[in-house]
Amino acid sequence: MEKVIMTREGYDKFVKELEFLKTTKRRQIADDIAKARAFGDLKENAEYDAAKNSQAMNEKRIADYEDRLANLQIIDETKIPADQVFIGAKVLLKDLKTEEEFTYLIVPQNEANFDENKISITSPLPKVFWVYAKARRRR
Repeated sequence: MEKVIMTREGYDKFVKELEFLKTTKRRQIADDIAKARAFGDLKENAEYDAAKNSQAMNEKRIADYEDRLANLQIIDETKIPADQVFIGAKVLLKDLKTEEEFTYLIVPQNEANFDENKISITSPLPKVFWVYAKARRRR
């Protein structure tokens, strides 16, 4: 598996979600399985099948999260040069018509959230910033 890059904030959320899956979600699913068993015959019990499928999906997510954790690299935002656009970099956009300014954080794809001003490194916008920063450095 290739290296997984995250910001510190993304890592904290990731670990919190993994803990939720391993504790709260597992207990919820176990309760669902117990309730479904009470309905009787397991061969024709749709609730039981659904709960067991939910359990399998949850365990797969846990395994996927743990694999990602094993290959994790947390970006130290303090070590990003001001003229480079990379995961963890903050970029300033200015609307030339209204003079309004916006600050965005460049994050890995799985942390992107436009409502929180977090843009994925794989989106076109960071590439534009990178080209601009690269052009600025050559001057």
